[in-house]
Amino acid sequence: MSTIETIRIIFEKFIITYAICIALFYIFLAIVSVFVLRAYLRRNRFVDYEVMLSSPFAPSISVIAPAYNEENTIVENVRALLSLFYHDFEVVIVNDGSNDHSLQWVKDAYDLEKVDFAVNYRIETREIRGIYKSRNRSFSNLIVVDKQNGGKADALNAGINVSGKDYFVSIDVDSIISSDALLKLAKPFMEAKERRIIATGGVIRIANSCVIEGGELVSIRLPGSFLAKFQVLEYTRAFLMGRMAWSKLNGLLLISGALGLFDKEVASKCGGYYPKTVGEDMELVVRMRRYMADNNKPYRVAYVPDPLCWTEVPSTFRVLGRQRSRWTRGTIDTLRIHRKLFFNPRYGRMGLFSYPYWFFFEWLAPVVEMVGLCYFILIALFGAANWIFFFIILGFVYFFSITFSTYAILYEELTFHKYEKKWDVFRLFLYSWIEPILFHPFILFWAIKGNFDYFIAGKKGWGNMRRDGFGEFNSKTLRKRKKGKG
Repeated sequence: MSTIETIRIIFEKFIITYAICIALFYIFLAIVSVFVLRAYLRRNRFVDYEVMLSSPFAPSISVIAPAYNEENTIVENVRALLSLFYHDFEVVIVNDGSNDHSLQWVKDAYDLEKVDFAVNYRIETREIRGIYKSRNRSFSNLIVVDKQNGGKADALNAGINVSGKDYFVSIDVDSIISSDALLKLAKPFMEAKERRIIATGGVIRIANSCVIEGGELVSIRLPGSFLAKFQVLEYTRAFLMGRMAWSKLNGLLLISGALGLFDKEVASKCGGYYPKTVGEDMELVVRMRRYMADNNKPYRVAYVPDPLCWTEVPSTFRVLGRQRSRWTRGTIDTLRIHRKLFFNPRYGRMGLFSYPYWFFFEWLAPVVEMVGLCYFILIALFGAANWIFFFIILGFVYFFSITFSTYAILYEELTFHKYEKKWDVFRLFLYSWIEPILFHPFILFWAIKGNFDYFIAGKKGWGNMRRDGFGEFNSKTLRKRKKGKG
């Protein structure tokens, strides 16, 4: 047997083993998620969250929303945040040096004036140019911070410095959260006994094409955008079948930047968000976990499987590509910064399971897939391809993807049933069949591009993540305002 033939056999066995390992991990996480979700629904079926409103043990919360050039949605979303159902909370909007009308729209809509405010600079940030509060007592819990541009992490740190509550929620200003989201996020903190809860996250859903009035979601619809429909499948799999299991295993490393509740004391002692990464949400969770482990303090990162947040996802290839490149760069950055965790038994499940999973199956999976594709193209050109092997692997991956997506859709319908129209659910099933062919190649390309941008191009920024806007205040309303008609 020649050396080339030996290499080919070894490589093909590696690809098969790798594919089987990923499939087994996904199946394991899906099974754990089902049991956890069933237990959660059974345990919370008769919970009266309104009792928490009068409880002296309910934590005080600051809702921090960084905003950069969000004029399309900012007024509507501030209204939604102010309408949250909770007894002791404040809303801190951080205008991160926007060069559009974001600050002006908020000042006009909520009758803001600049005030003297003593800021506790526990975390270093870019200069704060001014702090605004409303003349209207109805908005007394609204604080707007205007600062020099420093990125999302810097804006969140400024919000932490200004905030006056014991816990803080980080939220994207282009998101809509359910009115009882704070109650459900705070519940794990109140139930904690032996282990301190340092953070909780919730399910993120897609708001594109949904009807939003008065800052509230009034009608849930499947997105009209071709790309957004595929992202519905992605989000359903990730939040319903993945993160719930990792939370149960106490190995959750990521709470979405769109919505998360954090212990401000622990976050501040860790130095807040790290401004030099575009994956600040994941990096903070990992750093907080390391801090607790290094100080031998029992802790847990909790997860609430209820759909608590609805966010607008990219509907164009250009913006979606920038987002996925950023996600990849953020993952690589976090893995690099915290490489000490790699198979380190000192950090328990986080070091032995969570970190290796993200390393091998989140970061390296697209790289291995691309190498495999290039390999088969190369040997096919030389007429040495094992086509039986190729089609077996292709069929296995394709039908596993369809099965996993179908499983996630069915379980979503059996539990929360957010898409009430049967046609919407049927279309999701149809899209699960074409997703591996029409959508996944782009995801693979953007993941590889993220690696190139990180290691070769040295790209650091977010890129333009501009959205279309939704609800009553959208692009049409914006044009009217700029013309002086609104």
